[in-house]
This record gives sequence, C-alpha cells and structure tokens, in this order.
Amino acid sequence: MLELSALTALSPLDGRYEKQLAELRPHFSEYALVRCRVAVEVAWLKALAYEPEIAEIKPFSVASIAELDAVVGQFSPEHALEVKAIERTTNHDVKAVEYWLKERLSGNTEVSVASEFIHFACTSEDINNLSHALMLKGARDKVLLPRITEIILKL
Repeated sequence: MLELSALTALSPLDGRYEKQLAELRPHFSEYALVRCRVAVEVAWLKALAYEPEIAEIKPFSVASIAELDAVVGQFSPEHALEVKAIERTTNHDVKAVEYWLKERLSGNTEVSVASEFIHFACTSEDINNLSHALMLKGARDKVLLPRITEIILKL
C-alpha cells in the first residue's frame, strides 16, 4: 500500500493543500460524517420519544436525555473506529451507527427498551443528507464565517 503523501493522496485537498485545509478535517472527514450520523440518529430517537402518537416509546427522563446528549457531545475518533469495526461485519455504514448506539446505550434500561426505534422509519439517505448538512453548517460556522469576519475587520 502506498504511504500517504502529497503525491499519493486522492486529491490535492488532502495532499498538497493538507496544511491549509487541516482546519476543515473535523468537519469533512469520515470521522465527522460518523459523528454527525450519531447526532442525527440520537435526535431522531429523542423526537420519536416525545411524539405522543407513538405509544410504543415513552418520553425519556432528564437523565436519559443527558446520557443521549453525552453520547453525541463526547463522540471521539475512538468511537468512530468502533463504528467502523461494526461496519466491517454489517458492510453498511449507517447500520453500523445504529448497532453502535444500541450497544453504547445498552446499560440504560429506559433507552434500551426503545432501542429498536433507533433508525425507525428512516432510510440511510435520511440520515446521510442531514449529516452532510450538519457537516456543512459546522464548517461554515467554525471556519468560514470566522475567516470572513477576519477579512472584513482587516478591510
């Protein structure tokens, strides 16, 4: 296998321009995509829990909401590697996120009872398009707009 260098990178973005674009890595890497998928799946599960028409899932307690939010807020590259390990078995990236969440939250009885509603009525595209939107929003808010503000202040 070729070692990653400016010459072997898939594009000049991660090769020649890697240093200039490193700030975007947290927003557009595969880790970022997996992190956003986790955020979307958790938001969807929480929304379903608050929907009174879905009798099979009850609203979560404050403690369970805090745990769900922590899973999203503390998601790390190590967690993404765990998802990728599951993906090697499932051969499906979004399904791997679902399985990882079920495993990660298995210690919370309240959430575990509702775990079959993770990804309920969704397609992979439902999760992916929202995840890509979150990635774009994060890069816009944390990289692009601050740089534009710097330019405006200099002008």
